Parts: sequence; C-alpha cells; structure tokens
Amino acid sequence: MTRVAMVYHSGYGHTAKAAEAVAKGLMEIGGTHLDMLPIDAEGNLPEAAWAILCAADGIVFGSPTYMSGPSWQFKKFGDASSKPWAAQQWKDKLFAGFTNSASMNGDKLSTLDYMFHLSQQHGGIWVGMGMLPSNTKAATRNDVNYIAGFSGLMTVSPADASIDEAPLPGDLETARLFGQRVATLTQRWAK
Repeated sequence: MTRVAMVYHSGYGHTAKAAEAVAKGLMEIGGTHLDMLPIDAEGNLPEAAWAILCAADGIVFGSPTYMSGPSWQFKKFGDASSKPWAAQQWKDKLFAGFTNSASMNGDKLSTLDYMFHLSQQHGGIWVGMGMLPSNTKAATRNDVNYIAGFSGLMTVSPADASIDEAPLPGDLETARLFGQRVATLTQRWAK
C-alpha cells in the first residue's frame, strides 16, 4: 500500500472541489491510501499532519492562485516545512501540485512554480500532468486539459461562480486523471 498525502488550502471552496476530484482519481488506483490534509483559514495544520506527511510516499500540494502566487495560508505551510527540510524527511518523495483561479491564465503557473521549487528544496521528484492539451479548433471548454497545464493541474472558477458551478466538468475530469497519474507513479516509485 502506497501512501499519498494531499495538503491544500481552499479559500472559497473551489480549490477543495478540485482536491476532491484529484482524490477521486488517486483512490481509483488500488493499493493507494490517501490522507487529505486541509490547511485551515489561519494557515495551520494539525500537529499529526506533519507525521503523516513524513510517512507518505507522495505529497500533493494544492492552493488557489491569489495575486500571482499561492495563498498566504499555503505559503505559511511552506515556510513551516523548514523543520522536515532540516531533517531531510521529505527527500526522494514524489510531489505534484494543483491550483485554481478565477481567470483562464491568472498566473497559475507562478503558483505551480512555487510548489515545484518547494518540492525541490525538499529533495523531491516532481510529477507533471503527462497529458496532451485540447488545443484544436474542435476543442471545447469541457475537454480534458483544455487549460493546457503541463507542470501541474490548473482549474478555473470564475469570480462570480458558486462551488456548484465551478470548476467545470472538464477541469474536474482532468483533475481525476491527474490523480490517477500521481497514484500510479507513486506506486512505481515506492517499489
């Protein structure tokens, strides 16, 4: 059984909805145990979450993109990870990341870049999307990987959309497939 820990912050519920879709894909791959570790509104995790992260084979980061980067709550978590960093407790784990913002681009890549560099500080191995984009004239907004994320999952929730309305089904399907990829590669890596 491989263990994956998903640590994420969601300000309005849209990033949590994307996290649930990633989790669904992770759990569709047999032999995967998933721990969901939401960061609270004050940027904190329960103390037990740190032990779960250290025991995990893979860690998935999730944060909304606010003003061209992760939420301050996620950044607080990242800064607090200096304790496991000093002890090299996350070294050689697989890492992946996802983000949501109100705009199609919305500088989501900056957030994924932050997550990537955080994983590299910890000596981790990064997992990208591994899927082609839907970038033909026939493509529709609900096609898989319409946003064309490569380094991590990107989803969109318009600023006036409720969590019932967004992210859209195509983004959630992309998230599910991304979860499957992370679980499959974590199992391969943990052998």
